[in-house]
Order: sequence, then C-alpha cells, then structure tokens
Amino acid sequence: MKKLPEVNIDYSNLYNMLMAPIRAKLLLTGIDLKIFNHLSELKSSNSIAQAIGAHPQNTKVFLDGLTAIDLLEKKNGLYKNAPIAETFLVETSSTYLGRLLNAMKPDDQFLQNLPKMVKEGPPPQPEKPEFSEEAFAQAVVLFADTERAGYAQEAINVITKLPEFSSFVRMLDLGGGPGLIGMAIVDAHPNMKETIFDLPPVVAEAKKYIKEYGMEERVDVLGGDFNLDSIGEGYDLIFSSAALQFAKDIDSVVKKAYDALNPGGVFVSIFPFGMTNEGTKPENTVLGLLSSALMGQEAVFDKGYVADSLVKAGFKTTCSRTIDTFMGLMELDIARK
Repeated sequence: MKKLPEVNIDYSNLYNMLMAPIRAKLLLTGIDLKIFNHLSELKSSNSIAQAIGAHPQNTKVFLDGLTAIDLLEKKNGLYKNAPIAETFLVETSSTYLGRLLNAMKPDDQFLQNLPKMVKEGPPPQPEKPEFSEEAFAQAVVLFADTERAGYAQEAINVITKLPEFSSFVRMLDLGGGPGLIGMAIVDAHPNMKETIFDLPPVVAEAKKYIKEYGMEERVDVLGGDFNLDSIGEGYDLIFSSAALQFAKDIDSVVKKAYDALNPGGVFVSIFPFGMTNEGTKPENTVLGLLSSALMGQEAVFDKGYVADSLVKAGFKTTCSRTIDTFMGLMELDIARK
C-alpha cells in the first residue's frame, strides 16, 4: 500500500504570497475610490455606494474585503475606518499616505515582464529624461507625507536624546528634501538654527514648508549638489536621512561633512538597511531594489556601508544600531568629531 508523504513544514507562506497582490489591490482601490474619506463614522454599504456612485452589492463585497484585511471595522452591518485607515488613508488627515502608497505600488508592466527579463536580461534602456521642476515638486510632496506620518517623530527621538543636544547652535539637514524632519528637530530645541541643503529645485519647494510651519526665523536653505558643491561649515549637528545613497563617492561626501562640523560636532545618518545574508535580506530591501536590479541598474549597499565611511573620514567615535520604521529596517549611525 502506498503511504502518504511525511510533511514537516506547511505551505501557508506560499498561500500568503498569492494573497498579497489582492490585499494590495484592495488597499489601492480604496484609496482611488476615496472610500476612507466617507468612513470616519459608521455607515451602511448602501450609503457608501451612493456616495461614490457604485454598484450596491459589489460595494458591500468590497467593503467586506477591506474589513478582512483590517482596514475597516464592521459592526451590525455598518462599516467604519480602522485606526490605521483613519490615520493614514483619509485625505484630510495631516498624516495622509495615499499619494505615497500609490507612488510605491509595483509597476504592472514590470511584473508582467518578469519571466521575460529573467530569461533575456535587461531590455534596452531609453535615455534618462531630465527631471522637471514639476517632478521635483511632486517628489518633495511624497517625502513630506513620509516625514509627517511618523518618520520625523522617530528622528526627533534619536536627536533629542543626544547628550550634546542642548548645546547645539547650528544644524545642517543634508539632502533634507522638504526639511520637515530638521524643522521638527529645531522646534524641539530652544534656539538652534538649521540650514536645509538639497538640489536647487528641491530647496525651492522646501521654502514653502518653512513658511507653512512658520520657521522663517530659524531655518534657511542652501541649494547645491553635495557631490560637487560646498555644504557650508560651522555646524554642530549634521543630519542625513536616506540621502547618502545618492552619493557618487560616499567617502568624499562624508569627509565633506566631517570638515563642515565644528570640533565635537555630531553626524547622524539614517540609511536604508544594507544587504545581509549574501545579498538576500532584508526582504523589503531586496524587493524594493528588484525592479532596478533586473533593469541593469543595481545599486547594492551592504550593511555597514555608512559606518565604514565614517571611520575613514576620521570621526573619533562611531556607533550604529538598527531602527524599525514603517518603511522597514533602517541603519542609524552616530559619529562624533
């Protein structure tokens, strides 16, 4: 008699992988239909269908799907936003992430062409177009969404706990984008002032946020390319969030930061978590770079990428640890001159 095979491992993870695209599509469709804008209070599926001009029965099925993935709550046949949706998916929320999540969704063409790219290699690459001012403005809006939705608060917790924090006078936000993280750090200090350094079209957008948050007296901007241009000098703190990955020569940029610090100054970098396990972990890092890697544009950073450069630049002390953010694991490096 033939016996059944002995199985000591379950296949639930494989099944969950198949369900992941459905979860993502439910989320993105909810954002696209502005479902969450209508569900800050308990409402029926019929009222939601009427509000968005949709099919009543299929709206109910869709809302049940959103409830199944814990974006909605259902009670006595009525629906409302779960806390995570109320915080991040309602357009009027100051921590709205719908734009960012839409921008981060996998490219359908890339996914459809994945078997072909694996077999045939990268397709011919078109010449890269120059970024327009509109493109820079859109990118800065997405960065601002990220920073407002919890990332800035994490950075504040790191910086305000530095023993030197109270003595800081000048801060540089290197590659600061909209500058909201730096502004929040400055706001937590009684009198420190800040300079946001980034590409000229980016700092032009940062000025709008400086005005919005009433920080004109304490925050200014400096436009340039940190690969080529001076970043100024006389800083007590230089903070860099996910910017050093754009350094053409990281050692050169980090040395520039070292030279720009006052004696005893502190350099703080938050950097996307580097590759481990022979370039196969962490999962979010590998998957996030998969598209560009298959297109022949691989940019791999091993764990400790920034820390090694800090030592080469001559910092007296360096320390590193891993922090868990909504974007995944990040490396926090703190160095003192």
